[in-house]
Amino acid sequence: MSKDSYIHKLLPGEPGSPLIFAFHGTGGDENQFLGFARELVPGATVVSPRGDVSEMGAARFFRRTGEGVYDMDDLIRATSKMAGFVKAHIAAAKPSQVLALGYSNGANILASVLFAEPALFDAVALMHPLIPFAPEVKGSLAGRQVLVTAGRRDPICPPELTTRLDAYLRQAGADVSLEWHDGGHEVRPNEIEAVKSLFASATKGAAA
Repeated sequence: MSKDSYIHKLLPGEPGSPLIFAFHGTGGDENQFLGFARELVPGATVVSPRGDVSEMGAARFFRRTGEGVYDMDDLIRATSKMAGFVKAHIAAAKPSQVLALGYSNGANILASVLFAEPALFDAVALMHPLIPFAPEVKGSLAGRQVLVTAGRRDPICPPELTTRLDAYLRQAGADVSLEWHDGGHEVRPNEIEAVKSLFASATKGAAA
């Protein structure tokens, strides 16, 4: 369990402020959502890791054998490693709450960590996740706020799998919001506003 198990960037926040983890998509890096995360909650500490797997030069958080076909053994490895990384930063920051956002492959590793360690995060934004398997949630997601964003014409993440993920999360007790747009795999303004609303609600609730 090490804070340095991934190459990452850290923007220190105010003592006792929220801690935000930001996970990039395939081909992104630790800079992709760093500034965006800081804008969401000014004063928060932001940690943004770089995926440790290379797919023809594109950084990812776990291996796959094809589009939507995951190397499940490597996903288990990556989930355990990422959970340890998250725990180490939580222990160091001692934050008021823990928030996280991820896009595409970043949303997938975030979701996998959420399933494995439901108590780690207070609020999570999964932007265009693709979970082509039935997740096993190791506990309850009761009290956890989860936002899922998706495109109705997303060629990578079929809408029916988004709907199925929504159902899995609700069955595990999560407070789920689902935000759609009519496009594909791109991030649109309504998604950004939904993430802002999620984190504003989470931090307001903590302050109260």
